[in-house]
Amino acid sequence: MASRRERFAERRVAQGYSQEGFAEALAVAASTVVRWESGRATPRPHQRPEIAALLGVTLPELEALLSEWQPAETAALADDPPLQRGDDDDMKRREVVGLLAVTGALVTLPDSDGISRGRTASALLEAGDDLHRSLWKVYALSDSKQAVFPAVRGQLDTMSKGLAEARTSTERARLCRMTADLYQLVGELFFDVNRYTDAAQCYTLAAHAAHVGGDHDLWACAMTRHAYVELYARRAPAAESLLAAAARVAQGGDGALSTRHWVAAVQAQAYAATGDLDACDRALDEAEKVYVLDGEHSHNGGWLRFDGSRLAEERGACYLQLGRPDLAEAALTAALAQPLSLRRRAAVLSDLATLGAYRRDTDQVVHYAEQALGLAGRSHSGFVGRKLDGLRGSLAPLMADDRVSDLDHRIAALPRTT
Repeated sequence: MASRRERFAERRVAQGYSQEGFAEALAVAASTVVRWESGRATPRPHQRPEIAALLGVTLPELEALLSEWQPAETAALADDPPLQRGDDDDMKRREVVGLLAVTGALVTLPDSDGISRGRTASALLEAGDDLHRSLWKVYALSDSKQAVFPAVRGQLDTMSKGLAEARTSTERARLCRMTADLYQLVGELFFDVNRYTDAAQCYTLAAHAAHVGGDHDLWACAMTRHAYVELYARRAPAAESLLAAAARVAQGGDGALSTRHWVAAVQAQAYAATGDLDACDRALDEAEKVYVLDGEHSHNGGWLRFDGSRLAEERGACYLQLGRPDLAEAALTAALAQPLSLRRRAAVLSDLATLGAYRRDTDQVVHYAEQALGLAGRSHSGFVGRKLDGLRGSLAPLMADDRVSDLDHRIAALPRTT
């Protein structure tokens, strides 16, 4: 069976190019094409659109041609790196996925009237909510989000035992709500290191557990987080469908909470991805109505953290995606002036660097990208790496500048997991 790099060469030949002719069309050395086809090198991101055009393929098809051949049973997992480096840590990830499946099954157990409540269930009902709030707080304050992973893994094990011991429907509903809360935190951990398949599984299970537990706000938030996965996988129509459903679910929730406003903020990102400026503005305006709520009680700091403080950076990112740098600059500059977490500051800096690339302003690109790279090295966040990858896609016109070329290499070398 031909390897995918061999298919790359076969596609070149089918389009009528020799290696020398292909190299000449791309203004590269023939030896570069030889290295691409042998697997010893890979085309740079700014070269790929032109390569795809010459080969008559889409960019995703080109990625497939450039990827090394792998067995079909592992190919589907290729976009999901391990949560942490090393076989031992990937085994821990698989243990967590297994615990998700166990607790997901236990959520649907019938009540066990007549059976005395176990010690684990009693402890969870007494202190579980406080513990989960503490875990969310550690997650929010940590530069490296994976610091909370061991505690979350242990709590998943505890939740599985507690669900098995629940006695009444009231106890089970409350434990299901706790489980939905914990699932969303696990999903955030997976999402932070670009394990989108695992994150989506967590959010799906969280939505189901919240539904069983009768909490519409928790349910809508799980669906909104799932929509983020679709957005990052560039499936905006799927995200729009999830968000429309989340908005309907949120209508049945607590009107004093910010759930429906958060749904609107994420809907704005979906509209930006599909190029609908008017719908994006309407959604952002709806999200800003969060400011009329009682700020102290509109969110819980855990699975619902939306208080409007991120709207400036989110508006700027939306306008940037819509190709409106004129609108993006004011929002992003205002966001940068606010107190931001390391992760959020790196994202805003990346967007400001991208804004500089739109303007062909090399100094602005270097100024902001250097700061973002410094923060990326401290956080080891896949999210930050993803933002900087987005910047790389806009650097092609500036690559003649050695500073930009160096930035490109350093972004490419960033670890994508922790």
